[in-house]
Amino acid sequence: MRTFATTWGVGDYPAMARLLMPAAEAVVAAAGVRPDDRVLDVATGTGNAAVLAAQCGARTTGVDLEPALLALAGRRATDAGLTVDWRLGDAIRLPLADDSADVVLSVFGVMYASDHDTAARELSRVCAPSGRVALAAWTPGDLLPAMGQVLGGFLPPPPPGSVPPSRWGDRKSAGRLLEAAGLHVVSADAHRLHLTFPDGDVATSLLIDTAGHVVAERDRLVAQGRWEVMCAALRSFVGERGVTDGDLFRLELEYLVMTARPAPATTA
Repeated sequence: MRTFATTWGVGDYPAMARLLMPAAEAVVAAAGVRPDDRVLDVATGTGNAAVLAAQCGARTTGVDLEPALLALAGRRATDAGLTVDWRLGDAIRLPLADDSADVVLSVFGVMYASDHDTAARELSRVCAPSGRVALAAWTPGDLLPAMGQVLGGFLPPPPPGSVPPSRWGDRKSAGRLLEAAGLHVVSADAHRLHLTFPDGDVATSLLIDTAGHVVAERDRLVAQGRWEVMCAALRSFVGERGVTDGDLFRLELEYLVMTARPAPATTA
C-alpha cells in the first residue's frame, strides 16, 4: 500500500508534472548546468529538474517531503540509466552541508515552503560561494494562484501567518526575499506555458485530479453535498480563463524564472 507524508502524493500529481516539464527545462537552461556540477533540486517532486541535470552529466541530488513522489522520481531515473541521490527532506531544513551545491534549482517547489524566509536562507546556505540559484514560481494572479482563490471557500484555511506561494513569482517580493538571504538576483524573466485539452471539462478534471490537497478533501465535501458545487465553480473559472482554439481548449500559465548568486562577502 502506498503511504503519503503530505497531500502532494494523494492526487495524480505526476500527470501535472509531465505537463510542467518545459518549465524545468527553462530553469535548467537558465542555471547553465554543466557536467560535474554539484546540483541540488529542492522540492523535486517526480524529479523533472533533477533528471534533466543528471542528463547534463551533473552530480545531482533531489530533495522532497513526499516519499511517494521520491519513489516515482527514483524509478524514473533508474529507467533512464541515471544516478541521482534522492533524499527525504524539507526545504526549510535541507539535508545537505553548507556550500555543498554549485547549482541550486527549484521548479514550483520552494515556493510552497512553510516558511519562506527560512527556505530562502537554506537555498543560500547550501549554495557554494561561486554557485548559482535558479527558481521557477507562478506569478501572482495567474491561473493556479487564482484557482486557489476559487477553492478557498471549500478547503481548510491556510495556517495563520501564511504567505501566498506566488510571492516567489513576483520580481520585487522574491528579490527582497533572496537579497535578505544573501543572494544577489541576476535575472528575472516571465515565461508562459500553454496546456491544451479536448475541452474545458477535461482541463477542469485534470486540475482537480492532480491537486492532492483538493482530492484529500473529497470525502468531506461529498458528505457535505459541496463537492459538485466546488467542481462547478472551478469549471466556470476554467471556462473564463481558457481559450477555445479550433477543436482544442487552451490554458495559458505564466511563471517567473529567477536566477541569483551568493552576494560577495563584505570586508570591514
